[in-house]
Amino acid sequence: MSFATINPATGKFVKEFPLQSDKEIFAALGAADERYREDWKFKPVAERARIVGRAAQILREKRDEYAGYLTLEMGKVTRFAYLEVDLVADILDYYAEHGERFLAAESLPEEPGATVVSEPIGVILAIEPWNFPYYQLARVVAPQLVAGNVVMLKHAQSVPQCALAFARLFVEAEAPEGVYTNLFCSIKQIANLIDDFRVRGVTLTGSERAGASVGERAGRNLKKVVLELGGSDPALILEGASLEHAVEQTVMGRTFNSGQGCVNIKRVIVVGKERGKEMLAALTERFAAIQVGDPTDETTLLGPMASERGLDGLLRQVEDAKAAGAKIAYGGKRVDRPGFYLEPTIITEIAEDNPLYQQEAFGPVLSFYVVDSEREAIELANATRYGLGAYVFDEDVERAKQAASRIESGMVYINSCFVDSPRLPFGGVKNSGFGRELSKLGIGEFVNRKLVRVSDPA
Repeated sequence: MSFATINPATGKFVKEFPLQSDKEIFAALGAADERYREDWKFKPVAERARIVGRAAQILREKRDEYAGYLTLEMGKVTRFAYLEVDLVADILDYYAEHGERFLAAESLPEEPGATVVSEPIGVILAIEPWNFPYYQLARVVAPQLVAGNVVMLKHAQSVPQCALAFARLFVEAEAPEGVYTNLFCSIKQIANLIDDFRVRGVTLTGSERAGASVGERAGRNLKKVVLELGGSDPALILEGASLEHAVEQTVMGRTFNSGQGCVNIKRVIVVGKERGKEMLAALTERFAAIQVGDPTDETTLLGPMASERGLDGLLRQVEDAKAAGAKIAYGGKRVDRPGFYLEPTIITEIAEDNPLYQQEAFGPVLSFYVVDSEREAIELANATRYGLGAYVFDEDVERAKQAASRIESGMVYINSCFVDSPRLPFGGVKNSGFGRELSKLGIGEFVNRKLVRVSDPA
């Protein structure tokens, strides 16, 4: 096992980074724990926030450099790489600006003399994926550093240069050593870190399997854990929806980031057979027109998959779905060019016993369903073990809100594909995990809400 850069657009190996030894890993943990206990947690919130805000400023100053790593290591289309860099800077700024208010002590008016104060808890271990190499990190690092915790972060093996670049932000922002630590470590080493008492909280974004393993280990050690484990996000196209708008949003919602997003639209559910035919025809036409190619080309909409392993896995899912009776309405094949490219794909006639009915397709593969009623659409939307995001399209917003209230998910977007902001909480239910990132909720996941009650002396 090693951390290595392989350019997804060409398939060529670029650079390898060695794993750290057990001695190095636990020396880093000792330094992080010492920094927390003797220094960082005692600094005023404003001082911690200043460092996080300075990291945002540096990121904006080096926007081209940081976007370049995203395109190099995971094939992110350049214009989308800039969007990620800008969003991450906004997240850092958001917690730098609002952290002090979020962490302010709260009096309890019905209990005179009682106050709830928010205090950090220690070392937070974060295990993060490759699909948004900075954004996933910022969702944890920004709020937790402002809160007074310190963070040790194990990134995905395929984005080591992104990991190192993000760590440099905090060095350049003059964060004390041990406040933010990048780890190049193995799964076994992660397990040993979770077992160590000095690690007080664990957060992971990844697969169900990884989440179950980390959650079990953390639970065994009585540690708070936050998990974001993906989804099979449905888009309900109700009878009052504008099909033109729904098609536009679906194309972007399915192909953004080459379809490699937890809250990308994965399943389209159209109410009405004739409307279903019309929307399928329009989607097929739009998918056929998508420019697939070099992520640095400004005309490219769909870049490569981030790895050959991911591409091969998705191709197997497509073949398994076909073998179980599904139909390929468009695409479904590897693009004949260097790199890890898949045609944008639409799959129909997916029966309940088809494996794709329950799976998450992590790439530009769209499952397409047609039902007769809104009730059936909601039942189908909920007929999955996932519950991260969902989408409802209808020009009658009140009707869309009613439908949204019946969908089992952590987030519902009405009449748009995914909209991200530091101010919007992110997280799911069911097997999509638990806990929240971003917004005020995100800064509260790993703090001690301590009650302080004062009584008059006798």
